[in-house]
Amino acid sequence: MDDAVDVILGQWARARPDANVSAMGVVGRVSRASRLLERGVKEFFAEHGLEAWEFDMLATLLRSENATMCMKDLSASAMVSPGALTNRMDHLVERGLVERHPAPHNRRMTMVVLTDEGRALAGDLLDLHLANEERLLEGLTQDERDALAGLLRKLLVSLGDTRL
Repeated sequence: MDDAVDVILGQWARARPDANVSAMGVVGRVSRASRLLERGVKEFFAEHGLEAWEFDMLATLLRSENATMCMKDLSASAMVSPGALTNRMDHLVERGLVERHPAPHNRRMTMVVLTDEGRALAGDLLDLHLANEERLLEGLTQDERDALAGLLRKLLVSLGDTRL
């Protein structure tokens, strides 16, 4: 069975038979898969009145100690700039899902904590989100998922993506 990338690779093979386009096959598929997976996640959260980034922020806090993180660590974990994070936190504060407080040990540091409403929303959606991700990956067996995850981990590390 061919995919959209196979069509592109075939076109390159005809247009430039001398070019090695094998890397394009991998990069193109990772890119297309990323967009399709993001669409599936975005549509799921839209059905529940959230943006995917909102759940990402809530879930990051939910899995942290005491559902609390400093803005600097939250920025690194979410891979967003401090300015973008400030705007996101403003939005979540307005929705009553998080609160910001000065850190008790360093008043220059801002801590973000889930409200009861934010904790409940993230907790309620977690199982549904996991079921949606299972649905998105249903075309792969567990062994195939494990192999793909291992290869993607190796690729990410080689590209400089390291532990937070």
